[in-house]
Amino acid sequence: MRIIIAGAGQVGTHLAKLLSRENIDISLMDENPERLGDLAANYDMITKVGNPTSIRDLEDIGVNGCDLFISVTPQESANMTACLIANQLGAKKTLARIDNYEYMLPENKKFFEGMGLHHLIYPEVLAANEILESLKNSWMRYHLSLCNGALELCVVKIRENAPILNQTFNSGFFDHGKYRVVAIKRGIDTIIPSGTDQIEAGDMVYAICLEEDMEFFREQTGKVKSEIRNVIFYGGTRIAQKAAQSFPEDFNVKILETDREQCERLSEKLGDVLIINTDGSNMENLKEEGIEDADAFIAVTDSSEANIFACLAAKRFGVRKTIADVENLDYIPMAEGLDVGTVLNKKTIAASYIYQMLLNATVLNVHNLTNADAEIVEFMATKDSKATSCKVRDLAFPDGATIGGIVRAGEGILVNGETEILPNDQVVVLCKSDVIRKLEKFFKE
Repeated sequence: MRIIIAGAGQVGTHLAKLLSRENIDISLMDENPERLGDLAANYDMITKVGNPTSIRDLEDIGVNGCDLFISVTPQESANMTACLIANQLGAKKTLARIDNYEYMLPENKKFFEGMGLHHLIYPEVLAANEILESLKNSWMRYHLSLCNGALELCVVKIRENAPILNQTFNSGFFDHGKYRVVAIKRGIDTIIPSGTDQIEAGDMVYAICLEEDMEFFREQTGKVKSEIRNVIFYGGTRIAQKAAQSFPEDFNVKILETDREQCERLSEKLGDVLIINTDGSNMENLKEEGIEDADAFIAVTDSSEANIFACLAAKRFGVRKTIADVENLDYIPMAEGLDVGTVLNKKTIAASYIYQMLLNATVLNVHNLTNADAEIVEFMATKDSKATSCKVRDLAFPDGATIGGIVRAGEGILVNGETEILPNDQVVVLCKSDVIRKLEKFFKE
């Protein structure tokens, strides 16, 4: 497979690095040579200085016959133009990053496909959706419904008061069958637990369960429910706008924005949202704007540092739920260590969304877990696949992967070593990011 990525910004570079680990021919182009740097020397990819809207530059990089052309520069018009030209020059499929939500509407899909624009992605909308999902179950750091809600992924940080604390997996404590711990994030390490492992204070625990058992998992992890109604955003970015527009009507929402002109634009767009021209990183300003009464504080400015420290300030005022947009990947472990709360990273969300398009047909979905350097992958088991040939304990999965559950005829089932996977089962696997390709062979016929 041959893929060309135009735009060596955050999304394009992260995606190129991710794909360079696979058996894929990757080319990355950008007009600015400084953005390309020494990527070609450190990763298995070709880099080229060029304009993605230039016919000559696209021809030079070999767009004719490429399997997928991806344009993720900051400019929507350049991305769409580049994809249209690439399609005419022989690219089989194209994908453009956009910032106009109207283009994403289902009724416009065929229109763009007819022009040669096969896929559109709006990273800020994907991030806004994650914010909304995070607020639905505010006691978790991260929550994801899998296989149309048949299984749930619950992620929590373990405190000193949790019954689950210091329990060894082979002790029998986890034999209740109501949830399955599939990963533990401890510091910078992601652990796929074995019998001798145990959960320690400060660990981030990733568990699969059924919806009716989420309350049991909450109790075992020592978490307290809190209802979200009053929400404060720091930063009037597109993420804040899209999230605010998606909130239920009974939410009270404020957006703190330092740029006065941006405040005026937001006031016109978001009639039901209170827009305040102030610096949301200033402690006095936060107090003045009612931070002590907020149920959730969400920092989504363009500065990772400002978002981290604003969330820490909100925590000092007693806000239970804080969310920070941390676009610098190097800062994510630090944010977790500082107990910032839920961490968003729209480039990893977008890259995960694109990545799942490139996998085998037996892969139904891929969800990137930013904090754990891991993926949740939904596979479809086929009649003659290796996954259906023996019990789970005999499958010999590669290191860094574990099965969390299966969905059979729409019903979620947690697995154990004695479970047998049947044809047409949907199989939910947690794996480290570099293991997905190794898993495909277990599900191919």
